[in-house]
Amino acid sequence: MTRIVTILTPGFADWETALLNAGAREYYRIETSFASPGGEMVTSAGGLRVMPQMAIEEIDVDQMDAVLVNGGTIWTTPEAPDLADLLRSAYAAGKSLGGICDGVLALARAGLLDGVSHTANGPESLPDTLYGGSAHFIASPRAVLDRRIATAPGTAPVSFMSAVLESLGLRNGDLDFYLGLYGAEHQAT
Repeated sequence: MTRIVTILTPGFADWETALLNAGAREYYRIETSFASPGGEMVTSAGGLRVMPQMAIEEIDVDQMDAVLVNGGTIWTTPEAPDLADLLRSAYAAGKSLGGICDGVLALARAGLLDGVSHTANGPESLPDTLYGGSAHFIASPRAVLDRRIATAPGTAPVSFMSAVLESLGLRNGDLDFYLGLYGAEHQAT
C-alpha cells in the first residue's frame, strides 16, 4: 500500500493539502498520516484542531512513499522545525517529497532545491534559506514537479495534488478528469 505523511505545524494552512489527502485516502486508497513537532495537537490557520498520528521525529522514511510539508506561518520564524535530515534521508531513499506555500522553505533549507526546477510563493521567499537553486526557480501559479520533488505556491492546492500523485506514479485519465472538474471553476466567466 502507498503511504504518505503530511507534516503539520501550529498555524498550518488547512486548505493546502486537504484536497490531496482526501482524494488520496478516499479515491486512491493511499494510507495518509500526519505528523507534528513532538506529536502535539496543532491548530490550523482556520481553527481546525488536528491530533496527528505521530511526531515528526518518529517518521520512518522506509515506511513512507512520500513526505509532504504543509505551509504555514511558522516556516518564516525561528520556531520552524528543522526537517533537513528527514527530507534528505527520504529523498536519498527514493521517496517523493512535496512542499506547498512556505512549506517549500523546508525543502530549500535542506538543499533539495539547489538542482531541481521548483516554485514557491515567490522568489523573494527563498533567499534567507541559503539555498543555491535560484537558477532553477520557476515563477508559476501551478505546482512544479521535478525528480520526485513537488513544489507549489499556497494558491495551488489542486495542481499540488496532481504533482504529488504523479510523483507516486498515479497519473492517469481519472486524475486528469478529476483535475478538470476543479479547473472548470477557473474557466467560468
